Amino acid sequence: MSLVTIEHLTKSYTERLLFDDVSFSMDEGEKVGLIGINGTGKSTLLKIVAGLEEPDEGNVICRRNLYIRYLPQIPEFVAGDTVLDSIVRDNKKEPHFTSEEEIRASARAILTRLGIRDHEARVDTLSGGQKKRVALTSVLLSTADLLILDEPTNHLDSEMADWLEEYLKQFRGALLMITHDRYFLDSVTGRIVELDKGKLYSYETNYEGFVRLKAERVDMALASERKRQSILRIELEWMQRGARARSTKQKAHIQRYEALRDQKGPEFDKDVELDSVSSRLGRTTVEIEELSKTYGSKVLIKDFTYIFLKNDRIGIIGPNGSGKSTLLKMIAGWVKPDAGNIRIGQTVKLGYFSQENEAMDESLKVIDYIRNVAEVVQTRDGSISASQMLERFLFPGSVQHTVIGRLSGGEKRRLYLLRILMESPNVLLLDEPTNDLDIRTLTILEDYLDSFSGIVVAVSHDRYFLDRMVRRIFAFEGDGAVIQYEGGFTDYQAACERRRLKKAGEDGAREKGAQKAAGTKGKGTGKAAGFGENDGIASDTDRARKGREHQKKLKFTYKEQKEWETIEEDMAALEEKLGELEHQIEESATVFGKLSLLLEEKAQTELLLEEKMERWVYLNDLAEKIKEQG
Repeated sequence: MSLVTIEHLTKSYTERLLFDDVSFSMDEGEKVGLIGINGTGKSTLLKIVAGLEEPDEGNVICRRNLYIRYLPQIPEFVAGDTVLDSIVRDNKKEPHFTSEEEIRASARAILTRLGIRDHEARVDTLSGGQKKRVALTSVLLSTADLLILDEPTNHLDSEMADWLEEYLKQFRGALLMITHDRYFLDSVTGRIVELDKGKLYSYETNYEGFVRLKAERVDMALASERKRQSILRIELEWMQRGARARSTKQKAHIQRYEALRDQKGPEFDKDVELDSVSSRLGRTTVEIEELSKTYGSKVLIKDFTYIFLKNDRIGIIGPNGSGKSTLLKMIAGWVKPDAGNIRIGQTVKLGYFSQENEAMDESLKVIDYIRNVAEVVQTRDGSISASQMLERFLFPGSVQHTVIGRLSGGEKRRLYLLRILMESPNVLLLDEPTNDLDIRTLTILEDYLDSFSGIVVAVSHDRYFLDRMVRRIFAFEGDGAVIQYEGGFTDYQAACERRRLKKAGEDGAREKGAQKAAGTKGKGTGKAAGFGENDGIASDTDRARKGREHQKKLKFTYKEQKEWETIEEDMAALEEKLGELEHQIEESATVFGKLSLLLEEKAQTELLLEEKMERWVYLNDLAEKIKEQG
């Protein structure tokens, strides 16, 4: 049953057309993720669905007695309220609570999960991230039919995000949310709605499926455009030859040509091309020695030492308030350590992407903010003007003379990032780079960092970003300990799980040993506990058997021999089939059903070819070893 339906929605903001005659609906229990480039109207759509903004045109139809709770990107509170007072105020009308004390008890449990310990603190004394978590707690206490959440994962560490993920998966109502956390989207949502150039595109899948289906949609649109251009060329030749008579049939032909000519081709966002050349990095980079920092009675960092290597990719993780941003600020020179030294090499050029945007002057025009860094920047393509660089970074000419104060929060972050990268740093310090940046900008940033010639140090709770980008993790584990792990976030999780299992095993072994010691004490058997008389003989026999097996000559099995004889022909046939399929896909661009089948067959063929190639590597290695042993 439909909860909310929007028909023929049109909405403009200043000179921007956010929605161009779009429709949208949600059913009971649906979990929908809304994605799109920052500044295109995602938050506005949430407000319209929540009834907080009116469309310029169109209708919003809600089910009778529909109960909606909304989490804004920047929540507001009543002045003077404590944390619990504000939550009680918002949830007094919730039917499942019988008293204010019950609300307070439930709120305390969620607040603690989200890292808010002082429940009696005044809300206006909290940081922006803490306020967002208080507002999130309040919304999660409700029994709404529809939760509307604008960036709920911002300012959550990985443990909090994991908890919220499970909470929302179990939530029985419907969910509409904006988030740039790709693992979160993948796990929680069953439908992705993309806002792209004023239009809404719905994909009945999670984020992983969306990536594949979006690529198919783009391929289809491009193939259709190629076909349109091909028909236009043929029609243009006919027009240029000239019609010998002005029959009705020929006039209709001319009208079809003109309609085809005037048809608007597909528009796709330009890539956010971040290819500015970094400065040369010398032998001495950044060297940290015996670093310590304490705030009040809380030890953030104690005796931390590390020498950064060229092209290091470091991810810094830990609970909120554990000292991650403080470490970056000490490297950047914004905060002084209590003890220890930080040595910065003479050739080091720091680029620090802070959470605070370095107090951007919001009265400046976008173009002037960038020109204050450089009128021209050197890239692999040559010299690029500030205006051209802004266009590459999704700030078209119509926006460049807008004052910064009129940009969305995400657009400000993107502009701030561009300014830093235009300075050509060779050491990048990124403090929560994934907060407020849309998925498309994040993807291109990640591609840029792949080829960045320098050091990258990123504080982030974004599990996808950490897996994608970093090769080493620094984990803040409390009491000043900063522990190093190799690999990305998933590797870190696996290492923690191995450590947990090892500790559990050691504890179990100690307990078992104590029980055995108690059971055998005083028996005087003359034998080590747990070993029989024939154990040594069995072990020698086993070693001898394994030794003989080790000495056996390697050889192909009958099946492997046959496979080795034909595998290269099989690979060539699959490659030829792929070529044929690509040709058929281009020819069938406007036939969606057939195109979908062809794309599916192509994917299966590519998978078969990949498996054959992996098998060839194994058989080839085996063949070489057989040859070596004579």
